[in-house]
Amino acid sequence: MADPSSYRPKPGQIPDSPGVYKFRDEHRRVIYVGKAKNLRQRLANYFQDLAALHPRTRTMVTTAASVEWTVVSTEVEALQLEYSWIKEFDPRFNVKYRDDKSYPYLAVTLNEEFPRVQVMRGAKKKGVRYFGPYGHAWAIRETVDLMLRVFPVRTCSAGVFKNAARTGRPCLLGYIGKCSAPCVGRVTPEEHRELADDFCDFMAGRTGTYIRRLEKDMMAAAEEMEYERAARLRDDVEALKRAMEKSAVVLADATDADLIAVAEDELEAAVQIFHVRGGRVRGQRGWVTDKVENVDTSGLVEHALQQLYGEETGDSVPKEVLVPALPEDPDAVSQWLAGRRGSQVSLRIPQRGDKKDLMATVQRNALQALGLHKTKRASDLTTRSRALEEIAEALGLDTAPLRIECFDISHLQGDDVVASMVVFEDGLARKSEYRRFQIKGFEGQDDVRSMHEVIGRRFKRYLQEKERTGEWEETPAPTGPAPTGPVPAPQDATAAPAAPDFAAPGTDTTAPDPGTDTTAPALVPDPDAEPREDDGRPKRFAYPPQLVVVDGGQPQVAAAKRALDELGIDDIAVCGLAKRLEEVWLPDDDDPVVLPRSSEGLYLLQRVRDEAHRFAITYQRAKRAKRIRSSPLDTVAGLGETRKQALIKHFGSVKKLKQATIDEICEVPGIGRRTAESVAVALASAAPAAPAVNTATGEIIEEDDGGSTT
Repeated sequence: MADPSSYRPKPGQIPDSPGVYKFRDEHRRVIYVGKAKNLRQRLANYFQDLAALHPRTRTMVTTAASVEWTVVSTEVEALQLEYSWIKEFDPRFNVKYRDDKSYPYLAVTLNEEFPRVQVMRGAKKKGVRYFGPYGHAWAIRETVDLMLRVFPVRTCSAGVFKNAARTGRPCLLGYIGKCSAPCVGRVTPEEHRELADDFCDFMAGRTGTYIRRLEKDMMAAAEEMEYERAARLRDDVEALKRAMEKSAVVLADATDADLIAVAEDELEAAVQIFHVRGGRVRGQRGWVTDKVENVDTSGLVEHALQQLYGEETGDSVPKEVLVPALPEDPDAVSQWLAGRRGSQVSLRIPQRGDKKDLMATVQRNALQALGLHKTKRASDLTTRSRALEEIAEALGLDTAPLRIECFDISHLQGDDVVASMVVFEDGLARKSEYRRFQIKGFEGQDDVRSMHEVIGRRFKRYLQEKERTGEWEETPAPTGPAPTGPVPAPQDATAAPAAPDFAAPGTDTTAPDPGTDTTAPALVPDPDAEPREDDGRPKRFAYPPQLVVVDGGQPQVAAAKRALDELGIDDIAVCGLAKRLEEVWLPDDDDPVVLPRSSEGLYLLQRVRDEAHRFAITYQRAKRAKRIRSSPLDTVAGLGETRKQALIKHFGSVKKLKQATIDEICEVPGIGRRTAESVAVALASAAPAAPAVNTATGEIIEEDDGGSTT
């Protein structure tokens, strides 16, 4: 590991002009390339105290052994030089999007005497016009098949073309009218090239003019009583319209734009691009990349623009590029794009209307791509096995943690404090064993104390299950401090079950029951579910994990370990995953375990942590929503939603209902005297609602029958 001060240049040596810089390692390999408006200011950021640097930046500067720079005259030149050097040196610490050579394009080989229409993959060639990319090659072939009726351009290979020219007989497409047969001289090279140009114009989005011209020719042929020609033109128009229908209209006609969206987490980012030409989505592509450098959304967008347009010219660069965040220097990037296109390019963030709506669709595609990428990594058996082995090695475990439980705390400024427990077995989520908790021991915001309570409650139940099922002949004395609070005695199968201190999610984990967790709803039978007791109840919390993961750093890990020690449990490993820097914390260790950014073990821990966070925040939001929607009428036994709505509709508000007499309440259809008495008692005993406040003036508003007064 190199000391950055050993190769730090003197401040006076670094110019304060725009430029591009390279960091090299001890073997003179370029490991990072960057650009700057002011080289002196930018490079000074790399040579500050290592503790103040981002972990990825710290790794880069300690791997490097030298730095050098090149001065340029403008920021646009710096952008171009940075792109060229990244392509040339492939630095390990730069963000590099996976190349999209696997995407099929519709290509027209305008560099040949007789241009050919074909599906092409791989690097783009000079003199070839490309359209797309498309999701599937068959989509291109379907479109081409429809358009060859109108634009009978050559589609055969060079060998077939030469053989037809030698024999003087065209291929089948020449006989059925889907090729103009330039191989046998039916059209001249100039006429065939004109067909190819028309094909390119139509694919580029200039569709309306061409269809109107065909319709005009069709009407003229009909007037001249050339009905066969008119019918053929009519069929041509229909074929072109069907080809157009394969691309959805999303923006106003003649709109040419590329929309770029980014979905990211701490270690990876997914980029999705929609290519809109003539108001229609003509292509879509996307990449997933490792975030090997400390880069934000603006930086990811800039790298995506370089990847997209670094080798494009002319119409391949659209008039408008819509992005989720502007690059650090949007003017320089816009000038660079304009230079690639040859005319002005608008680079902006959509704020309203159809373009903003379409950007939301692109963003959803990016999120789905990132989630699918992570799911594929997690679903592979070999990958999961390697992930578990890496976790065991990093944490010093004797065996791979086949069962992992992760806990997370969620609240809103100290209100509705809840916790979640998610279970992963063999690297896959086991949703039937997810559990959620309400914090009962105290009120307010204290994540550390909440974590201690939840871990203690979960493993108290584990000890109870072990004792109840006879796995212990007697209860062993705990090795740690005495547990806080009473431990409930085991129950027999005939006794009424005690109210558990958790809530089971059932089968719908995305929308958990926001009610209290004093009762446990029955679970739907599952062939993979845990064994059941004779009374039919599942053995909840009966199986211990090999690893407990908590969402947080040292304080949360210490609280979880203390809870286990108090219960005398010493055979379960504990760790925490701190979200900000993705560091793994172990009990009693002052320094975290830093797993490599490409580690499958770290990916698995992230998935477990993120799932616990999702489950916790979903439960917390549901509880908050139910609390906000609560009404004094909810406490009236036997009063359903239909009769509640009838009461509110009859009186207009709960306040007016509260002022009504029992006889007046009885006038509501479906409300008997006993129910009316219950309603009156419930409203009389309800706490008064907080007064409304006029947010403009700060005055308290008091409502009466006639309206509101202050």
